[in-house]
Parts: sequence; structure tokens; C-alpha cells
Amino acid sequence: MPTIKIPTPLRVYTDGKAEVSVNGETVGAALADLIAQHPELRQHLYNGETLRSFVNIFIGEEDIRYRDGLETPLEPNDSLRIIPSIAGGAIELIAPESVELSHDEIRRYSRHLIMPEVGIQGQRKLKRARVLLIGTGGLGSPLSLYLTAAGIGRLGLVDYDVVDETNLQRQIIHRTSDVGKPKLESAAAKLADINPYIVIEKHNTPLTSENALEIMRNYDVIIDGTDNFPTRYLVNDACVLLGKPNVYGSVFRFEGQLSVFYAKEGPCYRCLFPEPPPPGLVPSCAEGGVLGVLPGTIGTLQATEAIKLILGIGQPMIGRMLLYDGLSMTFETIRLRKNPNCPVCGEHPTITQLIDYEEFCGVPAHDRSEYKEKNAQYNVRSINVHDLKARLDAGAEVVILDVREPHEWEISAIQGSLRIPKGQVVARAAEIPRDVEVVVQCKSGIRSRDAILMLQELGFTNLVNLVGGINAWAREIDPSLPTY
Repeated sequence: MPTIKIPTPLRVYTDGKAEVSVNGETVGAALADLIAQHPELRQHLYNGETLRSFVNIFIGEEDIRYRDGLETPLEPNDSLRIIPSIAGGAIELIAPESVELSHDEIRRYSRHLIMPEVGIQGQRKLKRARVLLIGTGGLGSPLSLYLTAAGIGRLGLVDYDVVDETNLQRQIIHRTSDVGKPKLESAAAKLADINPYIVIEKHNTPLTSENALEIMRNYDVIIDGTDNFPTRYLVNDACVLLGKPNVYGSVFRFEGQLSVFYAKEGPCYRCLFPEPPPPGLVPSCAEGGVLGVLPGTIGTLQATEAIKLILGIGQPMIGRMLLYDGLSMTFETIRLRKNPNCPVCGEHPTITQLIDYEEFCGVPAHDRSEYKEKNAQYNVRSINVHDLKARLDAGAEVVILDVREPHEWEISAIQGSLRIPKGQVVARAAEIPRDVEVVVQCKSGIRSRDAILMLQELGFTNLVNLVGGINAWAREIDPSLPTY
């Protein structure tokens, strides 16, 4: 009997199962049986009767799109893998001039120099190299630490955020004493102390369509350490237009992905994921969580790929993607193909300049963004925690619907709230009142808004979103509750 491996973001709809046995002689039939067993998966896998463009199905290492699609036949022992999106050779270095290593640098890098794959010439390449790291958070922390220690000559950092307590569980370059400081300043201070022989260039700004090409064109390798879809697509498209390799990594809960998207020699990110998932369908790490050590694993692998590209050694992950599962401690590799119809790197590209990626993805990329929700379907009524408290104190008939996951209710909850996880609100819509005001609440106000949109499709008109969610309630109304 074939099996289908379920990625972490979708396991909430399979009762936590990482693998489901299915019946079916084709991929389409197997997916139909999967949905029959777990109906809530349909909206995540299909748009009507068509497989969503951001969902990829592999048998072993092979993408079914390059076989017979959903009609691809299955053998009884075949194992399918669902791979959703979660927002070769040496490169030519920009700086052609040769560089020398001082006696102090020779001592510092001696363990590199005695390796024939690196040696003096390889270490000089590293010193000549210019690497741009976008983000100094979870992935950016191990990336910047190891690239600095390795002797990358010029390391560019792009970030505009400040250090928050919630960062410290995984962003190991920052310390408790750094809370409230700009991440760039915090990171640059640590990196300068690790290696005074490199140049650190700070770009204290959100990466946007207006500045991306200008910032990125002066670097040899671009490393994607971002955490949102608009910036991820922006980085990909800019790399294609500039002819730069894009060292990609992403993490969610216990799983990670790694690849090198380099349109000169292989596929780009859009070849695999032509379009982003609809807003709210794939939770961010802030909403879904991430094991603290996971970014260390993927970020270190990204650093390895960047160094391989600069040195021109080994087999870079161009045309391949590494899938890491920390729970089962498995590494699997799938093969990726260049899509001739890719809108940015295909034979007849339709994207020849950077676009509005927030509008393209339907979500804001940055907290400081001027993005406005232009689509009318996102016009959701809202209420702040103070107004809600006043209504409750006045005895108004209000139902609070908490759409977080059960394990989050154990952290904090508003007493008396109706608790239905977001993934179950459609199936359990009959439990939600329609004749009184229902204030929908999650951790920060994102999932609750998405739940309202789903329920509005069922005809609900009495739903209001709690701005800031339970964390705002804990900070401003009930400090006895923890924030998380």
C-alpha cells in the first residue's frame, strides 16, 4: 500500500500523523484517498480540482510534474512526499584583484590552509569574496558567525529589526543584554570580536523592490535568511535578474529545507514554487513555532554551501533540495528541474523587473511596511483589548472565540473563551453563535483574522478580530498572564 509523507505544517490536519497509508493506483487517486481520510487537507492541497501551484508532490527524488502529473502510476511500496513552500561550479568573484594573507591570518586560518581543497589560494578566495546575508535572526545567527570565522572578506548584513526576548531562544548571536538594541548593531559587535580581519557592511533597512538591486549587485553570493514570502520572492527574482546565486534555507517547527537557486546553472525558487500560498494558509514561525536548534542546523548548512560556491569545490545544492526532519533525524534529497515556463528564469520570462511583492503575496513583508490590504475580502472588523474589556465590564453579550492550538491554551487563555483551533473552525462552525458578537482571538491577531475570513465564507457576519491577540490582553489588561 503506498504511503504519503506529511510535512509538519499539515500534520495538524492528519491528527499528528507524519505518514498516512493510502489506496490508489495513481498519484491523483492516492491524494483523493488521503483527502477522504482527512477532509480538511483539501483546501491546502487543491484549488478546486487543480493541485495548488505552491504544493509539490515527489515520488522518491522525482517531481511528478515531470512524469505524468496526477496520472503518474504508483507501485504498492511507493512513498510520496508533499513539499509545500514554508516565506555547480565556482562563481566568478566581483573583486578580481589578488589579496594576501598576513602572518596573523595564516595562523588564524591554519586549519583551512592545511586542507588541499582550500589551501592558501582558497583562503585568498574567501578573503576576496563578498557575501550578503539577508536577516540576522534564526538562520542569520549561525550563518554570520561561521562565515565570519571562515574569513569571508566582506560580509553584508541586511536587517532593520531590534532584539526581542522571544528571539533569544534561537538567535544565538544576540544576548539578553542586547534586548531593545538594533539587531545589526548587536550582530556586528559580536562578529567584529570574532574576526577583526573582515569588513562588515551594515544595511539598516528593510529589503524592498526599490533598494534590492542596488544593495545586492555588489556581492558575489546572496544568502536568504528571511522569514516571510514577499522578501523570499523578492530575493529570488533579484538574484535571477543580477545573475547571483541564492543560498536558500527555511525552517518550521522541526523541519528544514536547503537549496542553492542559481538560474545560470539550474532552477530558481519560482521554478519550484511559482506562486505563494494564500495569506494565512502557511503559518509563520511566530505563529507555528520552531525548535530553537533547528535554525542552527540549516544555517550552518547554508554557510557550507556559500563557502563551496566561493571555493568552487564539491557539489553545490544547485538543482537539488535537502529536506531535514529533526524528529526522525533524517536527511533526504530531492532533485529539482528548471521550469522552461518559469516567469522569471524561463525561456520567455514575463517578470523582467522587480514587482510589488507584498501585493503579489497578499501579506506584508515588514512590520514597518506601508502595505495596505487592498482586497475587500480582508476588510475585517476589529476591536482592541481595552474596548473589549470595557464591553465585558459593562455586561455586553460577547463570546470570545480562541482559535489557537490546544498546547497554547495551556500557556495562557481568557477565562470563559470558546476554544476551537483555527484548522477546525469550518468543521465545527455549528458550535459558533451567529446571533451575538463573537470576538475572535489568537496569539497576535493574524490567525484570528484568517479564521474570520474562512467563517465569512460560511455566511458569518458577527465576527470581530481582537487586535494583538492574547499577548496584547496579557500586556495591557491582565499582567498575571504570560506573553509568548
